[in-house]
Amino acid sequence: MFELLITMVERLGIIVTIAFILTRFQFFRDMIYQEKLSKRQQFTAIVFFGFFGIIGTYTGLSLDTESLQFNRWTSGLATDEAIANSRVIGVVLAGLLGGYKVGIGAGLIAGLHRFTLGGFTALSCGLAAIIAGIVSGAFHRNNHVKLSSAFFIGALAETLQMLVILLISRPFEQARTLVEIIGLPMILANGIGSALFLLIIKSVVNEEEKAGAIQAQKTLRIADKTLAHLRNGLNPDSAKAVCHILHNEIKTSAVAMTDLKEILAHVGLGYDHHRAENPIQTQITMDAIKQGEIVIANQRSIHCRVEGCPLGAVVIAPLKQRDTTIGTLKFYFATEKEITNVTMEVITGLSSLLSSQLEIAEADKARQLAKEAEIKALQAQISPHFLFNTLNTIVSLVRIDPAKARKLLVSLSHYLRQNLNVTTHTMTSLEQELKHVKAYLELEEARFADKLEVIYEIDPGALYKYIPPLTLQPIVENAIKHGIKNKESDCRIKITIKKCKRATYVKVEDNGHGMDSLRASQIGKSPIPSDTGTGLALYNVNRRLTMMFGEDAELKIKSQQDSGTEIAFSIPYDGDE
Repeated sequence: MFELLITMVERLGIIVTIAFILTRFQFFRDMIYQEKLSKRQQFTAIVFFGFFGIIGTYTGLSLDTESLQFNRWTSGLATDEAIANSRVIGVVLAGLLGGYKVGIGAGLIAGLHRFTLGGFTALSCGLAAIIAGIVSGAFHRNNHVKLSSAFFIGALAETLQMLVILLISRPFEQARTLVEIIGLPMILANGIGSALFLLIIKSVVNEEEKAGAIQAQKTLRIADKTLAHLRNGLNPDSAKAVCHILHNEIKTSAVAMTDLKEILAHVGLGYDHHRAENPIQTQITMDAIKQGEIVIANQRSIHCRVEGCPLGAVVIAPLKQRDTTIGTLKFYFATEKEITNVTMEVITGLSSLLSSQLEIAEADKARQLAKEAEIKALQAQISPHFLFNTLNTIVSLVRIDPAKARKLLVSLSHYLRQNLNVTTHTMTSLEQELKHVKAYLELEEARFADKLEVIYEIDPGALYKYIPPLTLQPIVENAIKHGIKNKESDCRIKITIKKCKRATYVKVEDNGHGMDSLRASQIGKSPIPSDTGTGLALYNVNRRLTMMFGEDAELKIKSQQDSGTEIAFSIPYDGDE
């Protein structure tokens, strides 16, 4: 009995080999990870595990119950012969991993095959294979099956087979003798085999998952390190920094980056003759740029002009923006043997990652240019006539009121300096914005002589709040240019800044000519061409406020014909205010 157990355990090496091969098939990976298999997947699993059960039968030992002698391999059986085998392992794993349908299907295939071999246990063993599929299917738990459960179910299925042999096989004396000899060894061997089969599968899958997790972690680390450099776009400085990062992380012989015409950076072996800022020298790189696909080249294809160059192979991956190739990423190796499937997957992923980062950098640059364009559009509206009129006012005061002329020159200097500074800042405090407005209004008050009055209602505690630059000034300028422009006297502008419960409230009022409610509802929503302007300034102000603070911060305009205009907005508090 002990020798039989040892022999059967030795033959479990075949099971280990099959388990390892099994992990190479995609359908089996689907069985491991999916909760429910498709009909096609179930059919494939039934055929495979049924065939596996047949192998288990053929690798068994045939026993002559008269002579009690074992034959090493099984082909056909005499009437008084039976088989000590591992057939039940394939059926049990089919049920555990695929469910009762797969278990029963595999059991039918393995059981019918066993029945055709003959012997006095043909019917009982064939029936037991089907029962094993039903029992193991009842314990179906996908990838949550434990090794102890696999051992228990494998041993249970073999125990049931021994019972079926005793119940069905005749003569009973031969059946009892058979069970006494092979029963315990087969129960233990098939229990161990089921657990060992599952162990191999889980080990391989877990190792691959672990390797995938390591690669993902490495990719994320590379993404974090390279993002800051690629924000500046593809240039020699950013390329050199990225190549250093990739060379250290991927452990290649060298890493290089190019644009469409020249080598931007080369880090690693061969740096002495693969020089940065030289034109691209190899046709294989130009082919990769033209095709927009990854290219693998050996030393002959690299065409290095230096004899004894240590770079024997290269993988060239395109870098793209909006599906257009803008350069290449090149990974050099000592030989082609170092370019494994895992390496190719990593390079493919990095090519996509860096391309995405370059697209993000381009989008950021476009947004910044758009912001600068908005600021310049606002600045352009305040330049010629305002400056001309202000200088005329100052010139007229130089002789009659030099002190006031000097004061206006200081205000003009402050106003112009603030207009130049806004291009370098994305946010400014209400306090700075108010100073800018006061400088502007001092100039306008001097130009309007005694007919303009400016009223300030300011809560000092609200001035720390930050807003986009050139937000308040265009609103005030709009009141001057369009609200009170044609009034002969009694022109009044009131600026209110105060803290409310949930926001900082800003309002600019004038007592000018006003407008109808339809036009008031349109201003700020889109540019509105007219004889006196386009409404672009207020549109830009409104758009920047809503982009920065949300819809609650949009401009709210109230106006009536000949009753003035009120333009207000609110800046919501942050959660910690």
